Amino acid sequence: MIPKEILKNVRHIEIRTSRLVTNVFAGAYHSVFKGLGMEFDEVREYQPGDDIRTIDWNVTARTGKPHIKKFVEEREMTVMLLVDASKSCQFATVNELKSKLAAEIAAVLAFSAIRNNDKIGLIIFTDGIEKFIPPRKGIRHVLRVIREVLYYQPKGQKTDIREALEYLSRVTTRKSVSFLISDFFESDIVARLKKDLAIANKRHDLIAVTLNDPRESELPDCGIIDLEDAETGEMFSVDSGNFGVREEYRKSSKERVLKREELFRSVGMDFINISTDRPYANDLAKFFIKRRKRIR
Repeated sequence: MIPKEILKNVRHIEIRTSRLVTNVFAGAYHSVFKGLGMEFDEVREYQPGDDIRTIDWNVTARTGKPHIKKFVEEREMTVMLLVDASKSCQFATVNELKSKLAAEIAAVLAFSAIRNNDKIGLIIFTDGIEKFIPPRKGIRHVLRVIREVLYYQPKGQKTDIREALEYLSRVTTRKSVSFLISDFFESDIVARLKKDLAIANKRHDLIAVTLNDPRESELPDCGIIDLEDAETGEMFSVDSGNFGVREEYRKSSKERVLKREELFRSVGMDFINISTDRPYANDLAKFFIKRRKRIR
C-alpha cells in the first residue's frame, strides 16, 4: 500500500503542474510537437487547385471522374521521459533538489502529452537501467510516472547516459519525442556521447533538459570547505577564500557548460537549461516559443 505522505506529495505535484499546463502551456505543446506522419482519411472528387500527385487512379478509372486521396496528420505520438536518478541529482543549494525539479518537469510534460492523447513512457537510469514503464495513456498512468520519478530508490550512484539511450532504442519500435532529463555530470561527456546522441536524435526527436544549481558554477567566499563527489564518494578540501581558486572553479564550470551545449548543437539536438534558483516554467515557455517560431 502506498503511504499517505507519498500520495499527498504526488497529488500536490498533480495540482501544481496541471494548473501550469492549463494556464501556461495550453496549445503550445500541440503546436510544437506535430504528429509523426500522415494517415489516410478519405477519397473525394478532385477540385481545382488540388495536388495532382494525390489523385487516386483506381477510383478515378472506376468512376470516370478524377478523385484524390485526402490525408490528415497522424496526431498520436509516444513521449518518452529519460530521467537521471544518479547521486549528483540529489543536490541543490536553492529551493528544490534537482531530483524534485526533474519530477515536476516530468509531470508537466506528461500532463501535456495525455491532454493531446499521446502515450507517455518512463526510463529511470543511473549507470544502469533502474526502471522502465512502457508508454500508455491515462491520468492513473501519469500519476504512476510521477510517483516513480519522485520516490524510486535507485541502486546505482553514477551516470551512464549512453546506456539509457541504447535502452531507449531497444524498447521503442517507432519514433518518439524523448526528453533526456539529467544534470549531465558524466566524465568526458563529449567524447563518450556524441555518436550515441546523434544516433538517438536521428531516430527520435531528442530534447535535453539540463538540471543545474548556482553552486555548480560559482563558489561562495567562505574559507576552507570540504566537498564530496556525490557519485564517487571522494572527499576533498577547497579554499574558497582564495580568489584564484574561485576563479578557476568558475572558468572550469563555464567551460563544462559550453562544451555540453556545443555537443547538443553539433548533433542537432534542442536543449532546455533549468536551474534550481529560478522558476522552471519560464524556461519551458521560452523553449516552446522558440521552437514554435522555428517550425513555422
